Amino acid sequence: MSTVQDSLAKPAAVGAAVSKKTMTVSTTASLILLALLIVVPLFVKNFIIFQMTMVLIYAIAILALNILTGGSGQFSLGQSAFYAVGAYTAGIMMEHYNINYAVTIPAAGMICFLFGFLFGFPALRLSGVYLALATFALAVAMPQLLKLGVFEPWTGGVQGLVVTKPDAPFGLPMSQDMWLYYFTLFISIVIYVLSVNLLRSRSGRAMMAIRDNQIAASAMGVDLPLYKTLAFGISAAFTGIAGALGAIVVQFVAPDSFTIQLAIAIFLGMVVGGVGWLPGSLAGSVFIVFVPNIAEGISKGLSGAVFGVLLIAVIFLVPHGARQVAYTIEALFRKMKKP
Repeated sequence: MSTVQDSLAKPAAVGAAVSKKTMTVSTTASLILLALLIVVPLFVKNFIIFQMTMVLIYAIAILALNILTGGSGQFSLGQSAFYAVGAYTAGIMMEHYNINYAVTIPAAGMICFLFGFLFGFPALRLSGVYLALATFALAVAMPQLLKLGVFEPWTGGVQGLVVTKPDAPFGLPMSQDMWLYYFTLFISIVIYVLSVNLLRSRSGRAMMAIRDNQIAASAMGVDLPLYKTLAFGISAAFTGIAGALGAIVVQFVAPDSFTIQLAIAIFLGMVVGGVGWLPGSLAGSVFIVFVPNIAEGISKGLSGAVFGVLLIAVIFLVPHGARQVAYTIEALFRKMKKP
């Protein structure tokens, strides 16, 4: 093979290596984390269970953005728009059409996949900061669109829509919050497994080849428009599922719940968790859910400033996010095992 051919093949090979080595954690660590997620809710109050459920929901949304940005190299600040579409899909189906909440989850995913896939077509001409600005505009416009009078019979307009929280099925002896936590945990695991398998598949390697070098990927026969729009669609679908779960858990959807602050929080969670590292989605979600509360506990009047200082400290100490922490701990364990 010539030198030119070697250089063209390199991005795809690097993408394959990244997907297999750095997209997941070890089986032992995964099982320990799963055991904790299953057992901890049995010993805490309902409010803590609710917070843990929201951590899982935001983790799904962050993972979805990680597929788009970490997987295909496309930046997006419009995830709150897809989150809103998923939330309203669940709310409208449950309250206006009396459809079971479990059915609304895949429905929200399919609708958001179509929405994201179609949005990906005009975005094909954009990249970098220009794509970020286009998705930013989508996030800013979505709350205003949801307030339009033409949609008010379904969305409730400015007042929003109240969603009925479901009870545990089959007469299971658990609270609504605990049932929704385990329901969300199950969906989170399914989405995580699907995401890992996606990025390890041929389509995932094509996306990462586009991320590394679009020209080289195109020269190797990768269909750029197809895989870039597919990445947008899959990311939007998972974000929509997170939005549907959020609507069911919070019991309320309103336009002002899906502002640009939500999109920035999801983006921040991805950076803190580690761009391109799927397990970091959970760590990033923990950060955006609990750190603002910690900042407010330190100083209610200056909670924003305290949060900013904490964020700067995290970025300065661990610039690669939770992935850097995980690799450091793994290296320490390896040294301890050596005789």
